Amino acid sequence: MSLGLFAALLLILMAEFVNGWTDAPNAIATVISTRVLKPQHALLMAAALNTAGAFAGTAVAYTIGTGIVKPEIINLTTVSAAMVGIVVWSTIAWYYGLPTSESHALVAGLSGAGFATAGPSVLLWEGWSKVLLGILFSTGLGFGSGMVLMVAIYWVFGRRPPGLVRTLFGRLQIFSAAIMAFSHGSNDGQKFIGVFTLALVLGGVLPEFLVPFWVILLCAATMGLGTALGGWRIIRTMGLRLTKLEPVHGFAAETGAGLTILLASHYGIPLSTTHTINTAIIGVGSTRRLSAVRWGVVGSIVTAWILTFPICGAIAYAVALALS
Repeated sequence: MSLGLFAALLLILMAEFVNGWTDAPNAIATVISTRVLKPQHALLMAAALNTAGAFAGTAVAYTIGTGIVKPEIINLTTVSAAMVGIVVWSTIAWYYGLPTSESHALVAGLSGAGFATAGPSVLLWEGWSKVLLGILFSTGLGFGSGMVLMVAIYWVFGRRPPGLVRTLFGRLQIFSAAIMAFSHGSNDGQKFIGVFTLALVLGGVLPEFLVPFWVILLCAATMGLGTALGGWRIIRTMGLRLTKLEPVHGFAAETGAGLTILLASHYGIPLSTTHTINTAIIGVGSTRRLSAVRWGVVGSIVTAWILTFPICGAIAYAVALALS
């Protein structure tokens, strides 16, 4: 193993750790904020199920590893520069309690570093079309699924005693949080598995892009470790500041977002789990009244989403040029 390959793999694992640290709290923010689970129990559940979700398939890994930039005209410097952009930007956003999309950071980082390495011809439309489709999934389906599920619950349980509803959905929310954590691993976990495998191909360790079992295990464990350490700033923003949540709202948001993410993972569509659960929470909150959503907080989150593409792309571009 060359020094360049070792450095690239280490940076990928750092980015995967940051992914578990900053992105995975999205899966458990609502179940903690509604006090259905204690933080320690929620973190352990999320760590285990994020890890399990990474073993659910490799469709997203193939999209990221072979479909965003042309593997044959990039190098390990390209991959390393992309990972630096992710780690730097995600850490800054975490410090300010803003949930960022590691999916968009990864795509932007690979593209920015690829531009510096090989110019505009490095981009592949096949993968980018799935990224754009993922944005529609995360915003449209995320918001819509949360809203539809909440309306259906109101229609079925609207006349039931509030205490009964809270008790029932308090138990059901443990199940919905598990779906959300597993789905996060099935999509976000696979993305860095794809980059790790790409680095092994570029470094000459693998003759072709085939994801080894040990790569899945290593990346999944790294993400699980990051999740176990938690991200309380993100949990505070997601679970407490967006809108007031009860177990019934948490169940609707997590179930809608989790099923949307699993659908995207099945078709190899890399989407932002952050966007999906955020829009699902907004959709759930909007069923009460629009003023129930703290739109100022939403504005800050959206700003972080918009800045992710240009900032990660620019950092990766600059680092790739410097390393070259």
